[in-house]
Amino acid sequence: MYPIQYTEPVFRPPSEWKSLILQVTNGCSWNKCTFCDMYTSENKKFKPKKLEQLEQELIQVASSGITTRRVFLADGDAMMLPFNRLKDILLLIKKYIPTVSRVSSYCLPRNLHNKTVEQLAELKHLGLKLMYVGCESGDDEVLELVEKGETFESSLAALNKIKQAGMKSSVMILNGLGGPTLSKQHAINSAKLMNAAQPNYLSTLVVSFPLGEQRFAARFNQRQQSLFRQLTQAELFEEMATLLNELELKQTIFRSDHASNYLVLKGILGDDKEKLLAQVNEAIEQPTNVNLREEWQRGL
Repeated sequence: MYPIQYTEPVFRPPSEWKSLILQVTNGCSWNKCTFCDMYTSENKKFKPKKLEQLEQELIQVASSGITTRRVFLADGDAMMLPFNRLKDILLLIKKYIPTVSRVSSYCLPRNLHNKTVEQLAELKHLGLKLMYVGCESGDDEVLELVEKGETFESSLAALNKIKQAGMKSSVMILNGLGGPTLSKQHAINSAKLMNAAQPNYLSTLVVSFPLGEQRFAARFNQRQQSLFRQLTQAELFEEMATLLNELELKQTIFRSDHASNYLVLKGILGDDKEKLLAQVNEAIEQPTNVNLREEWQRGL
């Protein structure tokens, strides 16, 4: 256990489970996405942490004798910090925990708008090597409905900047985000975005509403002819088949193994595209023959 006092709840990507979680901001500065309840509690109002406090926390970690090779910058919006603040944080990590070989962070595409490729390359040189980018969709209509505050073009611009700076990107797409009405265009345009960006990693999660879907559905229903409903298991598989069929990736590690997914998929795209499509098609045509997660096994 790291000797750091966190403002709970703290979220991190599943692959960062061994990392030191350094909470450089609390909450999310945007915090308008209708599908996200991660930072809605009163104690999660957005606030950057003071550099002096971060330094004290890193000193405590160093003095505890704990060593780590990876650090994740929490909460959901670390990259909104100015370039100089991020640089100072990375220098502190290097100073007090020299064993660290990789720092990572969530990244909203808009947070890179005012950061140059040269600045990002300098942050990469200081250890910030991986960005988890929640694109959620490549479809502008879906993005507007869920109040993401991004577009196909803004997401692509950010992913291209990350690549040009020599960093790696891990992109998340939300299966089911458009409901049945927009399912096909959500899948097709998400694939187009990924084809244009060629990220290092791509993962899909099923959109989930642990606190209820009222906030999400209200916004959606204002703009659509039909009322929103969550996709059935079969519809989720159909959307996944469309996404995979449209993807033309060269060397992207693909994962659909988050706890929200019914069907676990792992592979490299494009090498494993046909294999993954066959798995999804079997789940559609013969679901009883496939090892699917039960409802009680799923979670956010």
